[in-house]
Formats: sequence, C-alpha cells, structure tokens
Amino acid sequence: MSAPRFFVPGPIPRDRAAGELALPDAAAVHAVRVLRLGAGDPVTLFDGFGGEHHATIVAVGRRAATVRIERFDPVERELPARVTLVMAVIATDQMDFAVRKSVELGAFAVRTVIAARSQGIPAGERAGRRVAHWRAIATAACEQCGRNRVPAIEPPVPVAEWLRELDDARGAVALLAPDAQVSLATLAARAPPRYVLVGPEGGFTRDEIDGALRAGAVPAHLGRRVLRAETAALAALATFNAMAGDAAQEA
Repeated sequence: MSAPRFFVPGPIPRDRAAGELALPDAAAVHAVRVLRLGAGDPVTLFDGFGGEHHATIVAVGRRAATVRIERFDPVERELPARVTLVMAVIATDQMDFAVRKSVELGAFAVRTVIAARSQGIPAGERAGRRVAHWRAIATAACEQCGRNRVPAIEPPVPVAEWLRELDDARGAVALLAPDAQVSLATLAARAPPRYVLVGPEGGFTRDEIDGALRAGAVPAHLGRRVLRAETAALAALATFNAMAGDAAQEA
C-alpha cells in the first residue's frame, strides 16, 4: 500500500533530507484524526512545484503532526500534452465533480467561463469562496491520484472574454459540439488542441458558438450521443489521455 499523500504549500527544500517539518493544520488533522497515523508511519509530501518528498512521522498531537523528510523523488505524473479544460460554469455538484475528475484525468489547468446558460453563477465574495473551493478540490484530487503539480483554476470570465484573451485560437481550441463533422479523436490525431471548450447545461447559444468559430475554435464531437456537460468534459480528457498520455508513455 502506498503511503498517504499530503499537499504542503512550499516550496519544500529539495536538499532537506533528515530535516523536520510540521504538517499544515488541515493535513495534520486528517493524518492524525482520520487516518490514525502515528510516529513511524511513512507519508509522501508534495508542494506543487514537481516531484515529491518521502517522509516519516516523528511526533503527533491531538491536531498536529511533525515529519522527518527522508528523500526527494523527482517523479512526474503529468500528461505529455498540456490540455486545458475550459468549462462553462454548471450546477454546483456537477461542477465540483467535473473539476475533481478532470484533475484526476490529467488536465493541465481548468479555466472556468460563464455562458448564457450557465447555472448558479456566484457573485462578489461568494465567487471568491467558490473558486477557493474548486482549488481545494483540485488539491485533494492531486493527493489522491498521485499528481505533484496542482492545476491552476482561475475565476470565471465570460466565454467571449476568454476567447479574446487568446493570442490565436486557430487550431488551439476544440469546441465540443454534438453536430460537428469530425470526432475529437480524429482532431487530436491530426494536431492536439491546447484547449477543450465545454458548454453548460443546454449548450452554448448560437451567438456563442459563432463567436468561438470566428475566433478559430474547431468543432468536434464525442460520438452520436448527446452527453451531459460534466460527462463530455471527462470523455474529452479521457480521449486525450488514451491518445497522447499513458499510451504515449508506454511506446
């Protein structure tokens, strides 16, 4: 069984063998009160800058834990192709699910956008809390799946504004559309896009689709079935994973 993994905001010095480090409060509580770890138990730490640190717990309290760092391992588990999921904001539970699973599937980053049919868009202070919540989900997903780099998640902006931010979207953005003439797999085999744009419940409006096409986005489908927004996002990432991720690493 692999050692439990914990994110520690860093950077953790890579030459800190035999050095001691107090786990952050949340990580310590999870280690001591949830996982019931104690002195002598191994743990793995990562700081989001790549690689991971193997460590051993040396002391625990009711809500605290101190570890001794044994060695640094530069292992990486990122996909060779950097694909960013551009996800229109959808209902809360489904959005949380999409963020969590997209991180597990290797998304380089998750860019949230606002579409005309987006649901539950927070405003003001609630918006900041929502983004912080998504970032916490991404961090927890990295702890679970073994990634040592936490994907960036930025506050949502209107989809048209995001398209304007791109220097050149031509060939870089795959717009998921059930009525597209080419499949995402075929498109990825020709020239893997850097972004996958996924609409909200009900899809993008005609104006939004036309705007994306004018910006250079290329429509692509995932088969004959119409998928829910969160399902489409994960199916797209799984397609890239199979074609340019794990399969490429085995070759």
